[in-house]
Amino acid sequence: MGEVITFTSGKGGVGKTTTTANVGVGLSLLDKKVVLVDTDIGLRNLDVVMGLENRILYNLVDVLMGRCRLKQAVIRDKRYPNLSIIPSSCSREGASKIGEAQMKSLLEDLRAEYDYILVDSPAGIDQGFRLATFDADRIMVVTTPQVAAIHDADRVLQLLKEKRERPIRLIVNSYRRHMVKNGDMLDIADIRALLDTELIGVVLEDEAIIISQNHGESVIGKHTDAEFCYQNIARRIIGEELPIPDFFRPKSIFSRIFVKNTAGKLV
Repeated sequence: MGEVITFTSGKGGVGKTTTTANVGVGLSLLDKKVVLVDTDIGLRNLDVVMGLENRILYNLVDVLMGRCRLKQAVIRDKRYPNLSIIPSSCSREGASKIGEAQMKSLLEDLRAEYDYILVDSPAGIDQGFRLATFDADRIMVVTTPQVAAIHDADRVLQLLKEKRERPIRLIVNSYRRHMVKNGDMLDIADIRALLDTELIGVVLEDEAIIISQNHGESVIGKHTDAEFCYQNIARRIIGEELPIPDFFRPKSIFSRIFVKNTAGKLV
């Protein structure tokens, strides 16, 4: 049976969808059969990031509402034979009628067909977040080294840990080594201490990500720092033991801004 891995965040704009897409490509190139599922109903982006928006006939909502068969909504990426996506809907019509039972049934069907089902969760902690995370086998919380993103990631982690035991890992995006070196950005050690979650990968800031995304392409194959980072995350997901580089330790004041209160919350 395949494994469901949900990529989520508290704050929008932290690169969650881009991470889902590029890690999915990385896994597919490791000879794994992968499907990406966009659960951001009303604000679909995964198909755009992958350059597949012109091939959509049916979407996730159509499947969950019984308006089409699962295979009718699955789009195979011709560039990567092992990779497919299920796009979301650009309308929220009918979304309130979708519950955990429909999503669980869909994931069971996908587990039978794929090695990995990567679920791209909407930002925030409302119904879409709950739908995307409730039946996941593993969860990846995506954040950036920004104050607001760290606060929101902490809240998401609290909710996930309250729900039930399952592996939760942290991915840090948009990491700028020169800012860390100058003491202007939280370093990895500080982020891990603040969020108290095991790290599975760090993605360096890289303009190739923006360029690739604007062209509807993955950064995998572009021979950049970001490609190396995403590929290593994919390899760690399948169980390879790869060390995470020891980035610069800054002379930063940020670690003194945040303290945890007795309830374990960031203040």
